[in-house]
Amino acid sequence: MAKQRRVRRIKSVTDELVYKSREAALAAVQIFNNPQIYFKSEIFIVIICIAWTYLLHAYYRKIRLEYRYCKQQGKRKSYDKTKTGAYKYWELERCLNESCSPIDRDTANNLRFLIGLRHEIEHQMTSRIDDYLSARFQACCLNFNHYIKKLFGENQGIEKYLALSLQFSTITEYQSETLTATEGMPKHIQRFIEGFDGQLSENEFNSPQFAYRVLFIAKTANRKGQADQVIEFIKADSPLAENINKTYTVIKETERPKYLPKDVVKIMQQEGFLRFNMSEHTKLWQDKEAKDSGKGFGVKVATTWYWYEAWIQEVRKHCQQFREKYQ
Repeated sequence: MAKQRRVRRIKSVTDELVYKSREAALAAVQIFNNPQIYFKSEIFIVIICIAWTYLLHAYYRKIRLEYRYCKQQGKRKSYDKTKTGAYKYWELERCLNESCSPIDRDTANNLRFLIGLRHEIEHQMTSRIDDYLSARFQACCLNFNHYIKKLFGENQGIEKYLALSLQFSTITEYQSETLTATEGMPKHIQRFIEGFDGQLSENEFNSPQFAYRVLFIAKTANRKGQADQVIEFIKADSPLAENINKTYTVIKETERPKYLPKDVVKIMQQEGFLRFNMSEHTKLWQDKEAKDSGKGFGVKVATTWYWYEAWIQEVRKHCQQFREKYQ
């Protein structure tokens, strides 16, 4: 009898967490789609992180895994509590770090990105990130819908509550160019994005679970009376998709490759400039004041400086000019 009551209580708490998780996710999307809200990205990130936290709490509750901070003292557990006496539950990042986390790597990368971005925006006001990061926000929503159905049943899906957001204008060529522009974005946000993306492999960065990118093309019905959809999904390996990729420029987020100083030296040595070493590289960037942010040769992420492809080309030009010295 006691076991049955415990099972019912676990189910009751789990159901409540799932409900709160769905409500938070819906609220995050509704806020982001509200044209009257300016501070939408920041609010979306905070609330969607809460939604994911509740979702994982519900999962761990379901499998009876302790998700409160505690210490083992002999045969008993000592639970960490706040100043007011409440239990301290795992935050989202701790939930993702758990060995039995049900979340796949690419989805976890997407969430870790949002967590890091949330830390950045907690202390400073941001701007111009809605369009630039929308692919990652979209991936986060699709991932959430996938996992809430996978972990708690198809009836928990939220897609039936959300309609396609309608637009009042088409995307012009000028608008498409500005969608990926970073000018005007706060420097601390840009540095965080470059630093995070620089740690991902190419496959991880291009995963639709990390950032969901789509191509929009104006399309009309082939005949009168035929139903027409604003967005039509086609398989990536279909003949139509292959033709589109050859004909059109796809709008998507891209981050410039970044190189450590040792990478720059290694590239030059592989190209035959065997005497170009770290000392020569240091002297070169100091002489050219290459770390001046206005020159665009690289970026500092946390305490580490990374070089862009433009600096590789500059170093290559230098080595070719003084070929006899370095070969």
